[in-house]
Amino acid sequence: MKNKTDVLPQEGEARPSKCPDNSAFKQQRLPAWKPQLDIVTVLSSFFLTGTFCLTMGVILILSANSVREIQIDYSDKCSDCSKLRENSSNWNKECHCSVNFTLKEDILGDVFMYYGLQNFYQNHRRYVISRSDAQLLGRNVNIQRSYCTPFTTYRNGTPMAPCGAIANSMFNDTLDLFYNRNSSVIQVPLLKTGNSWWTDKNVKFRNPESYNLSSAFAGTARPPYWQKPVYLLDEEDERNNGYVNDDFIIWMRVSAFSTFRNLYRRLRRVRHFADGLPAGNYTLQISYNFPVAKFKGRKHVILSTVVWSGGNSPFLGIAYVVSGAAAVLAGFVITAIHLKLRKKKTYFQRQ
Repeated sequence: MKNKTDVLPQEGEARPSKCPDNSAFKQQRLPAWKPQLDIVTVLSSFFLTGTFCLTMGVILILSANSVREIQIDYSDKCSDCSKLRENSSNWNKECHCSVNFTLKEDILGDVFMYYGLQNFYQNHRRYVISRSDAQLLGRNVNIQRSYCTPFTTYRNGTPMAPCGAIANSMFNDTLDLFYNRNSSVIQVPLLKTGNSWWTDKNVKFRNPESYNLSSAFAGTARPPYWQKPVYLLDEEDERNNGYVNDDFIIWMRVSAFSTFRNLYRRLRRVRHFADGLPAGNYTLQISYNFPVAKFKGRKHVILSTVVWSGGNSPFLGIAYVVSGAAAVLAGFVITAIHLKLRKKKTYFQRQ
């Protein structure tokens, strides 16, 4: 065992220094670029940045304005169905309504159908966290310990699949579009798959492993507000069922605002619709299941095209214009201050 005197330096010996090594890195002597900001450099950066932002803003606004879009509000047109759905005991009764509208001009290119909700708040903290990501990955988990409460199990102990308030409030209106061509009625072909993000479809959502979906979800029950179990969401395409259903995945991505739209279908460009939606008379057939009157909400369908910058939203373009205008204005203010100070400096030098 060593004594303390063996560790401490003896009298006359040099104590170890705490200074960093005498190297270029530790003594901060590495070569570095030190910009010398003069008035020309500063003003050039402001004016160039402002010009770039203004140009991009104008381009983005013009691009957003070129989007063709039509919005159909069917909240009032389906008032009878709305009254029926306000009574939860009528959940198993079907109700249909229709809305006629006219396209005065062709909508060329890829056409997307959205459903829009107004005054529906998805940004409440308890609502946002009311889900089980482990369950949505197909894992066998105890949802009683999740944030899904109170939408976890029924009174008899049967677990809900999927659980949580987000899944329980899923939009479930069925929307079909028909084209009235001369004396015939043609159903517009719409694609119900390929609408969700690849990462959601292949990473965040998976079905439990089993030889078929009905056995995979055996022992579970649908959420209270659903009309069918999760493995029957799409009875026409078995691959679009369960937790990997596109409509379900899109709904589970909650919105930050009370008024929002979600992608519902895409136009299948075949036959009469190879170039898009032709001008003419259309009928929107709605199977009404989603009540909105209690929270004073409204529902609408949007038919829209997209451009390279996105949909019909001028926000990004306006943001660029405001930023560019602020940069240019700051450049003029700095120029005025510089000229004023230089004039004063010249005056004092002459004195």
